[in-house]
Amino acid sequence: MATITSEIESSIAHTLPAGDFVLEPLTGADDNNVDLIAVVRVSIESLWAKKMRSFLTMLGVIIGVFSVVALLAVGSGASNAITSQVQSFGTNLVVIAPGSITNRSAGFSGPAQTMTLEDANAIAALNLPLKGVAPQFNGNTRIVAAAADKDAAFVGAAPSYQALNHLVLSSGSFFDDSQVRNAAPVMVLGANLAKELFGSGQAVGQIVRAKDQSLQVIGVLATQGGGGFGSVDDQAFVPITVAQQRLFGARTPDGNGYRVTAITLELVHGEDLPAIQQRIQILLRERHHLKADGSEDDFSVLSQTAFLSTLNSITALLTTFLAALAGISLFVGGVGIMNIMLVSVTERTREIGLRKAVGARERDILLQFIAEALVISLVGGLIGLVLGGAFALAITLSGALTASVSPGVALMAISVAMAFGLFFGIYPARQAARLNPIDALRYE
Repeated sequence: MATITSEIESSIAHTLPAGDFVLEPLTGADDNNVDLIAVVRVSIESLWAKKMRSFLTMLGVIIGVFSVVALLAVGSGASNAITSQVQSFGTNLVVIAPGSITNRSAGFSGPAQTMTLEDANAIAALNLPLKGVAPQFNGNTRIVAAAADKDAAFVGAAPSYQALNHLVLSSGSFFDDSQVRNAAPVMVLGANLAKELFGSGQAVGQIVRAKDQSLQVIGVLATQGGGGFGSVDDQAFVPITVAQQRLFGARTPDGNGYRVTAITLELVHGEDLPAIQQRIQILLRERHHLKADGSEDDFSVLSQTAFLSTLNSITALLTTFLAALAGISLFVGGVGIMNIMLVSVTERTREIGLRKAVGARERDILLQFIAEALVISLVGGLIGLVLGGAFALAITLSGALTASVSPGVALMAISVAMAFGLFFGIYPARQAARLNPIDALRYE
């Protein structure tokens, strides 16, 4: 028996070229159990022996994890920015706009045919628990100043519009009820619009022209930031009567009233929303002679809370879609792992035969190659995670938005990367484990 063993060892020694070595067994103290620590160590040694190829193999995983982490971080940051911006206007705001949600024939800023100033006055007359009612009429035209001109969005509003939308003045004042009643030719400029028209000069007191009307600037808003329907900083505000009568001709078709683009309300208590919404719907249906069941509604009652919920759903869906697209890189990286592992099996055929000749079982070989695939996925995933976190930090430091990588996103990205590594590593591992030791030892 000893003679046979020595002959096998001699044959193995002659089979291996000079400089090759025999890796130690992967079994622990109990021959029926595999020493997992030894498996991982041997896998790392095998990968480290071919560092460049190992790095190129994990490059697909690195790119995939980086893309997923970066997109989810930026998407989450954008969603949080939008949410905080909407909430800054108050979560108790309600907007009544012309056109129904299901059949919107007159958009939010379009030619409102169904909402009138009398509707706003009727809502105010209900004496509901509201902080204010602010009708508005929107339009677009060019503002001509002494040294510059600019196309701008006009908002014809009531004085209550300032409080309901939390507009802060940097200089001057907002128009009052008297100026609205008398259609006084005054206006308030957003911060960006004032800078574009007057540069660093004083805007308050200047005279500008719009639609052949002379308007005096009486106030400039502090920088507010972007909004869901355009930035307040780029808008011009005039008394609603000026917008309706002098600038945009907002008379109703019968000539007896004036149209409005929207009516903004702010509730005292958010829990009153269902009751107030129902009361306003009943009033407008009566005034517009519509069916009581709401099937012919020519208006929409939109709450800030519902808008925020819809917006969050859209941003979450978009972020998930982009992350899924980035996940394709992980799939490609997994295919790369499988290809390189198959090449590795071919290159290490004699090593596999040697292991089997000295007693290695199929599961020992299987575990070693699976461990190598998992190590590639884990290391690549960690590198991609670090790069994604660095990208999110760079976005945050730039001031564009606050992007951060949550622990859940990090865990998900690493888990998915390792899952791809495991899935694509099984086939090469099975190929290696099923090699015939005699054929493997004879492989050239």
